[in-house]
Amino acid sequence: MTATTQQKRNSFVPMAIVAVLFFILGFATWLNGSLMPYLKQILQLTPFQASLILFSFYIAVTFTALPSAWVIRRVGYKNGMALGMAIMMVAGLLFIPAAQTQVFALFLLAQLVMGTGQTLLQTAVNPYVVRLGPEESAAARVSVMGILNKGAGVIAPLVFTALILDSFKDRVGTELSQTQIDEMANGLILPYLGMALFIGILAFAVKKSPLPELEQEQEQESTQGQTKAALAHPSLALGVVALFVYVAVEVIAGDTIGTFALSLGVENYGVMTSYTMLCMVLGYILGIICIPRFISQPKALMISAILGVILTLAIVFGSNDSYAIASVLLVPFGGANLPDTLLLIAFLGLANAIVWPAVWPLALSGLGQLTSTGSALLIMGIAGGAFGPLFWGLASSGESLGMQGGYIVMLPCYLFILFYAVKGHKMKSWSK
Repeated sequence: MTATTQQKRNSFVPMAIVAVLFFILGFATWLNGSLMPYLKQILQLTPFQASLILFSFYIAVTFTALPSAWVIRRVGYKNGMALGMAIMMVAGLLFIPAAQTQVFALFLLAQLVMGTGQTLLQTAVNPYVVRLGPEESAAARVSVMGILNKGAGVIAPLVFTALILDSFKDRVGTELSQTQIDEMANGLILPYLGMALFIGILAFAVKKSPLPELEQEQEQESTQGQTKAALAHPSLALGVVALFVYVAVEVIAGDTIGTFALSLGVENYGVMTSYTMLCMVLGYILGIICIPRFISQPKALMISAILGVILTLAIVFGSNDSYAIASVLLVPFGGANLPDTLLLIAFLGLANAIVWPAVWPLALSGLGQLTSTGSALLIMGIAGGAFGPLFWGLASSGESLGMQGGYIVMLPCYLFILFYAVKGHKMKSWSK
């Protein structure tokens, strides 16, 4: 048996465990796309109030990313994973009193705690993908984990709909009585209790698993100095902004599509996130096949941004009464007859899929010893997921724009990504 074969065999079980964790991360994240319109219907929320459901989840990254790194240094990677899932379990249990009392603030608290647990879990689990296995195949492992994460985004809304939403399809577009509201709210209790128990069992299993402990890196003596030096590189600083606006549009496309579908009277609004995630998975696979074999990373990023601009304008100015796309792509194969605007939002998944993997190497290029600091700064870009839906909610609440017009907030985001693809990533100094 060769050393390489032995290494692959030794890393198989740890990578299988990590794969499960990436799926759990994706499942809990993209469940928000179904939860948001469901709570909007139950609690009779405005678009802005509904956007706070996503804001409270993603804002946790901003406040807990650095503390999570500190926790990992103190307890180790494996214990950090278990602790992150334990926090997610607590979040799942918090949904029970939130559903029973129908207090919006409790739902927001549960979302905040869920985001906190996810941040800790991500901080602990991501290094395993790179460091458990040969360095030359790290990119392939990252791609597989990305597909698992987005694949969970396809499945999560379907599970939510099957367990919770199917019983209440006839209530879309109707004024609910208090009895009906209570019934719908209580429908959340058993599924979230089951999810909490499952995550708790998984946390215990990870704690007792044969996951090897990764060697801790030595702390930098001057974090502030490292950060300032890293941000002196325009390609990195602009890359952080690019990832911020990217995550903003990714979350808008994935998590507001169900709320928009609810406003159009679509009964299966809970599964709409699956459409966007399916397009993201397809885009991810296309990226793996084409980059860099047929197309460079900057050019792929440029094409993604241009596609995002075109789709955004088509969504804002499109007709909700047109079903041309569905009549060609879905209805002949037994699919749902959905408005063009909804499917155009789902197609944003294709535009968004390869932005994250394209920006990272461009932003970190030439950083040398500052690479780890640059990576930490790029992770902070995930906070865009908190603010993108918030701006969409504010724009949607205006009488002149409405939900459909609110998607115009994505236009400057895609234009900035286009700028980064064409020029931003090439900038070596701020003076040029």
